[in-house]
Amino acid sequence: MVVTVAKLGLAGSSDAAVLAAGATGGYAVLTENVGDFVRLASERLTAGRHHCGVPVALSTRFSRRPGGIPAIATAVRSVASESFDGRVLSLEHP
Repeated sequence: MVVTVAKLGLAGSSDAAVLAAGATGGYAVLTENVGDFVRLASERLTAGRHHCGVPVALSTRFSRRPGGIPAIATAVRSVASESFDGRVLSLEHP
């Protein structure tokens, strides 16, 4: 299932709050913000707290325009059988 930050009522929330909500709700957090989320994911694990994974779709690899969404979806599907649990995973363009 896919749900947006806005749909969860988290629009404008900090990255840490988004990652925590993802962990609580059982969601991996798809982002292009590799710098902040790699650090936050690492800090959570170091503190003994779980997260459900952070797949990263870099804007240098994937267009954010509506036409680019199918490529992101394909990249996510290509790794969907892998466990994201506790991992940061860089998505590759199909």
